[in-house]
Amino acid sequence: MAHLIRHKISNKITNAMNTASNKSQAKVSGVFARMGFQAATDEEAVGFAECDDLDYDYRQGMRMASLQTDEAGGEVDGEDGLDGDSRYQRDGTGPRGSRSSTGTCEELGEQDKPKITAWEAGWNVTNAIQGMFVLGLPYAILHGGYLGLFLIIFAAVVCCYTGKILIACLYEENEDGVLVRVRDSYVDIANACCAPRFPALGGHVVNVAQIIELVMTCILYVVVSGNLMYNSFPGLPISQKAWSVLATAALLPCAFLKNLKAVSKFSLLCTLAHFVINVLVIAYCLSRAHDWAWEKVKFYIDVKKFPISIGIIVFSYTSQIFLPSLEGNMQNPKEFHCMMDWTHIAACVLKGLFALVAYLTWADATKEVITDNLPGGIRAWVNIFLVSKALLSYPLPFFAAVDVLEKSLFQDGGQSLFPNCYGPGGQLKSWGLSLRVALVVFTLLMAIFVPHFALLMGLTGSLTGAGLCFLLPSLFHLRLMWRKLLWHQVFFDVSIFVIGGICSISGFIHSVEGLIEAFKYNIQD
Repeated sequence: MAHLIRHKISNKITNAMNTASNKSQAKVSGVFARMGFQAATDEEAVGFAECDDLDYDYRQGMRMASLQTDEAGGEVDGEDGLDGDSRYQRDGTGPRGSRSSTGTCEELGEQDKPKITAWEAGWNVTNAIQGMFVLGLPYAILHGGYLGLFLIIFAAVVCCYTGKILIACLYEENEDGVLVRVRDSYVDIANACCAPRFPALGGHVVNVAQIIELVMTCILYVVVSGNLMYNSFPGLPISQKAWSVLATAALLPCAFLKNLKAVSKFSLLCTLAHFVINVLVIAYCLSRAHDWAWEKVKFYIDVKKFPISIGIIVFSYTSQIFLPSLEGNMQNPKEFHCMMDWTHIAACVLKGLFALVAYLTWADATKEVITDNLPGGIRAWVNIFLVSKALLSYPLPFFAAVDVLEKSLFQDGGQSLFPNCYGPGGQLKSWGLSLRVALVVFTLLMAIFVPHFALLMGLTGSLTGAGLCFLLPSLFHLRLMWRKLLWHQVFFDVSIFVIGGICSISGFIHSVEGLIEAFKYNIQD
């Protein structure tokens, strides 16, 4: 009897300590996520956090139910709890526990899920549209002049507008005329537009565009890493391709990732480091203000290369893919429009000033990555920080791409094209791991054969950036809301669709031509 009492008391103390530890850890993780450590709660574009959240909700709900049962004088079978947790699947299909007096485990997790303020949502949007790819904007000014500056402003206005109408597509009026959120993601909107004839076609189109953008982002990180290291240490007998291989060797462990908790802890440090780098570049440019070449900024454009600049500018504003999830996690969704306004105004001002000041400093000598124009000593340190940021940022789009591929091709509830890549215990099978490694190697091969940052960025912006930010939001808004739209809203949507289509096609054609030439040159070399 005494042994049984001691055992129960010990179990209570252990469960209470574990629950308190998990609560505090959840609060800290929530704060980190709000500050940008985990840059997304998006199950659609950055779905890497979904499994950890589900796993925590399940375990937290089980432990709370266990404590409540113990306090009521009952007993909980520890083996059943352990068995349920061990059989939890990565795709969330495992057992979720039974109902308790306070509701299901899923409901408990939903209640405890922290909401974010408008400022915190704005921080996440700012991280998405103020990343390291702004380093290519001065190169866009080189080929576009004042028209390139106008496009930075125009893209900010259009992306802000399409972000708002995309969120409007999530809502419909009920019988009382009240707007109700009936959709949760970009994929849901796309599927609703294609229903009833092709109810899944829209989702497949969005997923394909999303995968292309994520994989191209990974390739860009490898390209920029090799480029920066090569230009930082030109005296070393190591080519840019060799630097890219070394960078990819450091990225191979990404294939073994099960979650991104460890990597995401560095995201705020990376963001702060990038902010410091931008300040250093601008400070250096201001120190040479007396040499600025205003006469070099022209109104004419380079017909062959300017369409690529359009893709570069559009790609630097891409954030639409995770906006539905972000808006759904805001404490006050009514503040979403105001948040979009000030984040895009700030991005427009900062990008325009950065691009103009940098181009005025180096004029026709402006390179694809502007930090390559810095003097040798400063350039080496700045580029090392940027390479560190690129390598730490690579796992985020890589894991998101893997997550989308696995769910659509290998885990689609028995309807997938291929067998499940996870075993009964939730362990990744060897051939599934081989596919992940192959994806890492594919990003390396692309970086080796087409080591041109501006061309790849322009291609991505023209193909998926314009599609996800310009074409699809305006098309979906017309399709779902056309009966309620005013004439000027229809005019805006049609204009954005036409302009976006022209920019996308022209940028895509010129980017592909440049990539083919670069590919042929590297094959011959």
